[in-house]
Amino acid sequence: MPDSAAAGLLDTSVVIGLSQLSDATVPPEVPLIPTITLAELSLGPHVARSDMERAARQAVLQQAEADFEPLPFDDRTARAFGRVAASLLTSGRTVKARSYDAMVAAIAIANGLPLYTAVPADFIGIDGLDVRAVPTPSATGR
Repeated sequence: MPDSAAAGLLDTSVVIGLSQLSDATVPPEVPLIPTITLAELSLGPHVARSDMERAARQAVLQQAEADFEPLPFDDRTARAFGRVAASLLTSGRTVKARSYDAMVAAIAIANGLPLYTAVPADFIGIDGLDVRAVPTPSATGR
């Protein structure tokens, strides 16, 4: 991971909407993605409802694979995940329903990165997470 104050972790909602951002200054100077985003993007083509949607989702996945070296869910992240899950439970939210988001948050926390998301509500109740809202048209179609 780059040792830069300009780095930030993009969640899946932002990666999907990157091509639609109207303000190119919104994402971090050094954008990074978690391996969890690649997992979520890999699911997309399999659950698409049409050939056109499948092709679009496959294109987003392939672009993300080409553009980013994802940050792993490693042992430091696993420990951070425990804290994230406890935060969610304390705030009255279920970890199971938010499992992908909790893993993404854990990667951000373990690496000391702000998390850029088009859906900040997905990360409410997670202590120690620096959430940065990114307006993208894709966020409304989740």
